[in-house]
Amino acid sequence: MGHLDHATFGWLTPALSYAMACIGAALGLSCTVRALDTTGRSRRNWLITAASAIGSGIWTMHFVAMLGFGVTGTDIRYDVPLTLLSLLGAMVVVGGGVFAVGYSRDRTRALLLGGFGTGLGVASMHYLGMAALRLHGTIHYDPLRVALSVAIAVVAATAALWAALNIKSPRAVALASLVMGAAVSSMHYTGMLAVSVHVAPSGMELSGATTMQFIFPLAVGLGSYLFLTSAFVALSPTARERAAYVFAERAAGPAEPDSSAAAPHGFTERGPVFRARRGDVSDHDASPATTP
Repeated sequence: MGHLDHATFGWLTPALSYAMACIGAALGLSCTVRALDTTGRSRRNWLITAASAIGSGIWTMHFVAMLGFGVTGTDIRYDVPLTLLSLLGAMVVVGGGVFAVGYSRDRTRALLLGGFGTGLGVASMHYLGMAALRLHGTIHYDPLRVALSVAIAVVAATAALWAALNIKSPRAVALASLVMGAAVSSMHYTGMLAVSVHVAPSGMELSGATTMQFIFPLAVGLGSYLFLTSAFVALSPTARERAAYVFAERAAGPAEPDSSAAAPHGFTERGPVFRARRGDVSDHDASPATTP
């Protein structure tokens, strides 16, 4: 049995992978909160962004952590099509959960369905990514630890969606993203503890790409996408901020000009009704009841 090392670079890869999970969660939650304050095409676009952010964050977290994964006695390669499929699958399945929350009228049902679907998306991404692993030997899993990792993913996703439905302040969203990032990281390393590898040394060259050939550049690209999208979301006003801006703009509107001095005697630019409202009633307009 080969010795597994989950942190060949020390704490660098676990810390960096946790940061990526938190960024993806924060971005996804922020987009979901904005989606719930809108309707129509705007809601759909925000939910698509939320699904892509959460899916990208989870995928990036997984493969950044895998940069520190090593097995004594064998090299490691990754199947490129399966790796890309794990990314696409994460976005699609997470998107199903996010859209369930965004469009369902029954919030409790939406939360349960959305949390379950999003959790399965997290777990499926992890194990599909592990299926893309190529090494000299065979990989085995402990069923109990696998089940535990899936349960952690579902609970984490449900808690995150609950936060999106019930928490609106940026500080609370940030706190929820830290919790979700920790839960996703816990799910990953619980799943990795379920792994055992029986190494079978071979002189044959492994198929697939190395981490530096494929995984690292793609992780950097997705990380850049998350950072840029985070900046866009941070600069995009929420529905409450837009409403407050419109209210402030109306309240600070230009004062009505007093042009009675330039108008003929007894008239203003807005006519007798405006003049009467201001109390500028002339003698010839006075009613019979006020005439001596």
